[in-house]
Amino acid sequence: MLTHLCTSCSKRQLIFPSQITAVTGAETGPIATFTCWCGSEQSAPLGWADAEPRKRVLAA
Repeated sequence: MLTHLCTSCSKRQLIFPSQITAVTGAETGPIATFTCWCGSEQSAPLGWADAEPRKRVLAA
């Protein structure tokens, strides 16, 4: 699942895997194409990987 701000209905919607119609690769990562609840075709990056590694602090 992912959340997306629709450019057609201007609502933030929760998008389920069943709404995804395609996934394509790009230099920045995978891009999902899906149908919003309003019926508009939208696309968004999936963001599975961090743009830059996060600093992690380990405590003992």
